[in-house]
Amino acid sequence: MIELTGNSLTIEDVVAVARHGARVAPLSENVRDRMQRSRDWVDAALRQEGKLIYGVNTGFGSLATQQIAADQARQLSRNVVLVCACGVGRPLPAEIVRAMITIRVNMLAKGHSGVRPVVAQTLVDMLNAGVTPIVPSKGSLGASGDLAPLAHIAVVMTRDIACDVEDKDGGYSGQAWLGDERFNAAEIIPGAEAMAAAGIDRLILEAKEGLALTNGMDFMSAAGAVAVHDAENLLRHAEIAAALSTEALLGLSAAFHPAIHATGGQSGQQKTAGNIRKLIEGSRLVDSDSGRVQDAYSLRCIPQVLGPIRDVLAFLRQSFTVALNAATDNPLIFLDLPDEPLGRAISGGNFHGQGPAMWLDILGIALAEAAGIAERRVFRLLTPELSAGLPAMLVPTSGLDSGLMMVQYTAAALVSDNKTLAHPDSVDSIPSCANQEDHVSMGANAARHALEILDNVRHVIAIELLAAAQGIDLRPDGPAHLGRGTAAAYAAVRERVSFMVHDRATTSDIEALADLIHSRELLEAVRDAVGIDFD
Repeated sequence: MIELTGNSLTIEDVVAVARHGARVAPLSENVRDRMQRSRDWVDAALRQEGKLIYGVNTGFGSLATQQIAADQARQLSRNVVLVCACGVGRPLPAEIVRAMITIRVNMLAKGHSGVRPVVAQTLVDMLNAGVTPIVPSKGSLGASGDLAPLAHIAVVMTRDIACDVEDKDGGYSGQAWLGDERFNAAEIIPGAEAMAAAGIDRLILEAKEGLALTNGMDFMSAAGAVAVHDAENLLRHAEIAAALSTEALLGLSAAFHPAIHATGGQSGQQKTAGNIRKLIEGSRLVDSDSGRVQDAYSLRCIPQVLGPIRDVLAFLRQSFTVALNAATDNPLIFLDLPDEPLGRAISGGNFHGQGPAMWLDILGIALAEAAGIAERRVFRLLTPELSAGLPAMLVPTSGLDSGLMMVQYTAAALVSDNKTLAHPDSVDSIPSCANQEDHVSMGANAARHALEILDNVRHVIAIELLAAAQGIDLRPDGPAHLGRGTAAAYAAVRERVSFMVHDRATTSDIEALADLIHSRELLEAVRDAVGIDFD
């Protein structure tokens, strides 16, 4: 049971709710009180003659100079939800949408958004009931936050103000998945039907609430939280795969000596080198080629390439954890400022996604390098002139059989794809909203690209595991000569994928190993064998 207080949400909490179906606790009394005080201030301000508050009784963006009558404030809230529901493209994964909802509840719980507690509780109820809005993946500039993605969530939970008289079904409701928390049995139905089936009432929004549901950087933060969690897991598997390739290629252990990395002074580099040493400890394959004094960079420089990725992920974990607990709405309501005893709504730009945009770009660049160096080791394993005597294409009958030749093609294609995807989105900007929003972050594009890079890298690491295990089997008594950690990794790989004797289709092999990485079963097998702490 995850409790959302506005101040203590973690990346692990987000993943637990988004991916594993952890239930969210009802809003606490303290949170409800905090939200209600903020709501009461908005209601009181709305009754004050001549008091203008952006998005409460004014238009939005470049239309902020247009005053809206108090009796039209509810319609204004519904309108902003409808007008922002303009996304296109394939739907975001259900777990990303659930992460967005979790983050939005946590932000509303801070009590700076001026919304009723029932708004946040409705989102909690949707999470617990498995109502997950269909959110198109494209359409956000990451400027006033993720307007379009958030609107496609809000439109499911809200209804037209005239619905009781003119529109019995509550008006446009988008679409939603309705199914179990893992979405294995989910079906897509109209949002109103999903809410009705779950027994959750759609809300008529009050003043400010439409803006509070659409303004913020929740898609960027959700993608960042999930991606950091998965990237940390992927990096650990990248170290395991690198160690397994080092075994198959009869690599030299000197490159991982602690003295070298101590002089480098980089903490991630030292950690990666230490992990490789533990994984290959006890090996009789490593250091067995007496005619070599040093390895190629793809082996020798594993710590210098993967180590900095560790450092980047540590920074990103800290940054996204702060973002998960930030107030990114606009305007924000402050009731306890020392110089504003009556409270004040302050317009600013916490919704601007420049930070997450840069963080997600950095994540994509870092992960792309993990795949780049892994693919070079795969190539080396397949090439007799580079592999210390392994048969061409890692198959006993080279020529008649092409072995893993084409698998390296796939890895190369994914690595090249990453080079395009890793081009930084955060340096781009297209002005919008009559130049009111004249600098935007493009952080939503960075989020999509980072998630795609993550998937590509997972498959490249799976390919390296496939090739390294094949190379070890082609060494005389190879499996028996492995280190303790690499032996456990090899055994886990072979439980999923068999040795290739003759040519066969390998898509299912690659996907099986990608699933093995994602499930963390390989990681746990290695930890159990050698007690290694990858963190």
